[in-house]
Amino acid sequence: MTILEPFPMGWVVMRFQHKVVIVSGGTSGIGLATGQRLSGEGARVYNLDIVDSEAVGSRFIHCDVSSFDQVQNAVQSITAAEGKIDALFANAGIHKVGTIEDTTVEEMQRVIGVNCFGIFYLLKTVLPVMRKQQCGSVLLMGSDQSFVGKGSSAVYGMSKGAVAQLAKSTAIDYAPFNIRVNCICPGTCETGILKNAVGELNQLSGVSETETLNRLKTAQPMKRIAKPAEIASLACYLLSSENSFMTGALVPVDGGYTCQ
Repeated sequence: MTILEPFPMGWVVMRFQHKVVIVSGGTSGIGLATGQRLSGEGARVYNLDIVDSEAVGSRFIHCDVSSFDQVQNAVQSITAAEGKIDALFANAGIHKVGTIEDTTVEEMQRVIGVNCFGIFYLLKTVLPVMRKQQCGSVLLMGSDQSFVGKGSSAVYGMSKGAVAQLAKSTAIDYAPFNIRVNCICPGTCETGILKNAVGELNQLSGVSETETLNRLKTAQPMKRIAKPAEIASLACYLLSSENSFMTGALVPVDGGYTCQ
């Protein structure tokens, strides 16, 4: 399957030739699509995930990002092997449908552990490498819920609001070191997270999964759900040097949902 858009005369852009890129949660969904595209553009991609992957072009490291020790060990092994880290896509995340009363303390801790602490741990270990290099590009995984609230999404929305502010603050702190930090904010996308969320909504509301999906589609002005490759296209641009004067940005890719 071709994962790169065609260029004039059959050219293919190689924005990541000889670049070392870490993608967390790269085994499926947006992480997988982004890793494939990065690899196709010349990157040496390291996938940090708890689910094994045999994706062509990426190097898999088993890593639970909610564990600082595991993140630290993974990043140290990459740095030892490569001597540098050019870009980081902190993509790994989990979802939880429910109000505060519907959400257990344990569920809240798990969502925050992956979505917030996981990103913090990756930044904590990767940024010193980039600062020493005096260059780097970081992309955090936000959400349309970094901008707006949604019902039955209390803890997930809280986590994505936190990620958005972390991106802004970190962008300011590391701009002097030529490190750019941006946050991609997808809307509803065809991923395993969406499938699980639809199932949870079905159990809570009794609305069929088909009807729930139809409602999600029609909520976007574009009247459809995104495909992972569409998010990956923007992710690769934000990770590349093409946006050399862009940092601290929260970039929606949501079919128009948050402009309503």
